[in-house]
Amino acid sequence: MTSGVPDRRRRVREALTAAAIDLFLTKGYEETTVDEIAAAAGVGRRTFFRYFPSKEDVIFPDHEARLLRVAEVFATAPHDEPPLSVACRAVHGVLEAYLDEGVIAVQRYRLTRDFPQLRSREIASAHSYHIAVTRYLVDRVGDEPDGALWAEVAGSAVVAAHNHVLRQYLKAGGKGDVLGKADRAFRYIRETLGVTAARSEEVDDVVVAVMRRGMPLASVMSRIEDALER
Repeated sequence: MTSGVPDRRRRVREALTAAAIDLFLTKGYEETTVDEIAAAAGVGRRTFFRYFPSKEDVIFPDHEARLLRVAEVFATAPHDEPPLSVACRAVHGVLEAYLDEGVIAVQRYRLTRDFPQLRSREIASAHSYHIAVTRYLVDRVGDEPDGALWAEVAGSAVVAAHNHVLRQYLKAGGKGDVLGKADRAFRYIRETLGVTAARSEEVDDVVVAVMRRGMPLASVMSRIEDALER
């Protein structure tokens, strides 16, 4: 008898979100009332407030659930998995959740561009992910020299990469290889920041040589030798 309750709650939440987004896009955010959203979703005003505390919250229905999933990734990650890899994996899951929303995510992006109130709410939501990721990294490496600094930089980079690829995808109307771009961005972060400040002191000097694809082998070797001699 109770197995259908979560499904019903999910359907009501989705109906309220869809109704709100449609009304915001057609009438405007300020001009739309809670009563109108509830009526469009086929429920009453009291039901609306059982699901959402305000109009702003109605278009961000799954934010808390996504934060909980991020926390779950952190709590269940193998201890031998590099902390930066865990952080990238957790945030990648948030990106996938946005993609699962389909057109709703694209419409929400339009709304947050048009209405400052919703833009502020979106910024606050993004910041909560930054807090969660940074706190996890600090817990893992904060006791190491400069560990807290590394955690702040790395956490900022992971969330910024997610925000960038998602924003470009939504700006394009939900088109493009967003997962491929995210994978490349996270790989770049892992390769660049994968060694914490404490461990970096134990690594010998690193020399980077940049060369064109197809360069003759003799030229490649010469370029490497020059770099090593500097």
